[in-house]
Amino acid sequence: MAEPDGEPDDGLQEGLESSQGNPRVLLLLNAVLSTLFALLFVWGASRIDILVFTPTSVATVALVVFLLTHVVSRP
Repeated sequence: MAEPDGEPDDGLQEGLESSQGNPRVLLLLNAVLSTLFALLFVWGASRIDILVFTPTSVATVALVVFLLTHVVSRP
């Protein structure tokens, strides 16, 4: 939105760039998406007889993906 003098208002952009966000939200999203990916990966691997579809194998893959993405996404 423009200000009365015709200049664009950069308040929202500055606010978004300066916000660090809530790290708990990042961890929650990482955990949920890692688990979903692990479910899909282990299911696919079990279809071609590479892995057995068990809660342990899903949890192991989810933990590996979670830790890998957590390390890679750290600032």
